[in-house]
Amino acid sequence: MSKITPLSNSHELGLHGNCKDKDEANLLVIREVTNIKIYQLSKFKKSNFDINNFSLDGYKLPNESGLSTGNENLRILWQAPNVWMIISYNENIIQEIGKQCSDSDFAITDLSHSRAILEVKGKDALNVIKKGSPLNLNNFRKNNCANSVYHGITVSIDMINDDPITLNIMALRSFAGSFHHAITDASLEFGFNAI
Repeated sequence: MSKITPLSNSHELGLHGNCKDKDEANLLVIREVTNIKIYQLSKFKKSNFDINNFSLDGYKLPNESGLSTGNENLRILWQAPNVWMIISYNENIIQEIGKQCSDSDFAITDLSHSRAILEVKGKDALNVIKKGSPLNLNNFRKNNCANSVYHGITVSIDMINDDPITLNIMALRSFAGSFHHAITDASLEFGFNAI
């Protein structure tokens, strides 16, 4: 059985929008993030587990609203009090999570096939978000994350890097087509390369 990505019928590769007479290095780059594992980790209210004892690849669970941590292969996003989203290219990440999280302390939910993720990279990446979200991004920096809406679609936004600005924007798979259209339509003004 082959895997069908959420945006396999929407994401057309190549240059789009206002690209004429622009250096390709200055265009936005948009790609679908695929072949990843996504887990929601929820700590039970009755649990006495100290989250400071949890670590994946040396990264601790963020304990403040709006924070994320990790690198290009692993992201840990604060989603709500005692709720985190773990996104990883490591196929065996669930075993690493399971070693540290007992069933009596945590609920672990596999969300891997329920999300569409677009990576938007370039100096105008935040302007793309500003076109469709009420989120205040003036102080958004590397390792910040937020849940918001984008043209009426619930999204999670994670700033992976700030030089160049690199955002992972995640929506429910059922909204993948509309989500992709909204992001790419907002990107046309700046010009983008879909890879």
